[in-house]
Parts: sequence; structure tokens; C-alpha cells
Amino acid sequence: MEDAAAAAGGTRDRVSTAAGGGLGGGDCFGLSPSSVLKLQKGDITTWFVDGSTDAIVNAANEQMLGGGGVDGVIHRAAGPELREACSKVPEVRHGVRCPTGEARITPAFRLPVSHVIHTVGPIYDVDKQPEVSLGNAYRNSLRCAKENNIQYIAFPAISCGVYGYPYKEASRIAVSTAKEFSGDFKEVHFVLFSDDLYKVWLESARELLEEFCMQEPLLLDTCKP
Repeated sequence: MEDAAAAAGGTRDRVSTAAGGGLGGGDCFGLSPSSVLKLQKGDITTWFVDGSTDAIVNAANEQMLGGGGVDGVIHRAAGPELREACSKVPEVRHGVRCPTGEARITPAFRLPVSHVIHTVGPIYDVDKQPEVSLGNAYRNSLRCAKENNIQYIAFPAISCGVYGYPYKEASRIAVSTAKEFSGDFKEVHFVLFSDDLYKVWLESARELLEEFCMQEPLLLDTCKP
């Protein structure tokens, strides 16, 4: 689950990446000649592109019925219909609809995007292989998006709230996993709720992707409004 700071600060304004690049500006990196990775700071529930091929990822818990942090923020913004839809997802065992590292998809209801992909990240001090579980959470979310014809996807910083995942390790897993799907999406976004998270994600993106961007400078034209 994620810190709820993303929702603080007054009126929520819907921000289309097609209409200006995102909350608080942002940074853009090439994943492939046809795909970019974008970093933005702000409230993920306001993010959207076209309302038909876009999705946000919810850092959920295994019950999928809402919780604290970004999970609660997304449920409140989507309305009670989201919880109802989640309650209909079959349990794989008692009380568990989405095991750690897996992903499920629902409509987004009152959110501006078309779908919500729910995934469960690891609790860093509890999970025996947190790096594997976190990688699976990102990877299975991207697979789920691909299977459902999503072209634009936005992630929060999974497990970096109360689940205690160190920012640097988490950011490198997130960016590296996005690279695995470089030809499958037009845009992969990370919408980060704090300056500290943004700084760390930016450092990791520069370390893992800047060389490619230097080799393919024309790709960055797609980052312009």
C-alpha cells in the first residue's frame, strides 16, 4: 500500500498526459523507438490519457476490498462500484483474491481511466524474497495490461509506503521491469506522491535508460505536449 499524501492538498484536477505532460512537469525516457517511460509527481487518481486504452495500477492488499494509502485513495475516487467489482473477484483461498505478486483487472468506474489493475506488493521485512515478489507485481500488472489491450499505464511506487520497501531498490526493479515490455506499450508512467520518491525514480531511470535515450534522441519528441 502507498502513502495517502498523493490525495492531499485540495481539489483534484484531472490531468491528461495528452494535454500537457502531467502533474508538476515530468521527465521522459525512451524504452524503444515506439515506447516511452514518463515520471510524474502527483495524485495517480487524476491521471489519464484517453479513457479507453489507459489504466492505473492500484497497490492493493490480498483481499482487494480497499485499505490505506493509495489503495484507499483509488477506491474513494472510483466510488463504491469498485469495491463491489473487487468483491466479485473469486478467492483463490479464504480471504485472498489477489496473492502477492499477482494482478487482477476491473473497470475504473468514476476514475477518468478505463481500467484499474490491482496488484499486491511485498511487505519488505516479511517477504522472504521481496525483490522477486515486487518484480512479479510489476511484471504481472504489465502482462495483464497487455492482455487487455492497454496502451498507456501508470504505476504508483508499489510497496514503498507502509510496506517499507527501500526506495532505491524498488525504483530499479520498477524501471527494469518496465524495460522488459518496451515494445508492448506506448507509454509507461510512474506517478509518485513525494519529492523524495520522484528524485530516486529519476536517478534510477537515468542510470538504466539514459544511454538508450542518447542513442535515440528523436524518440523524445513523443514526450512533448
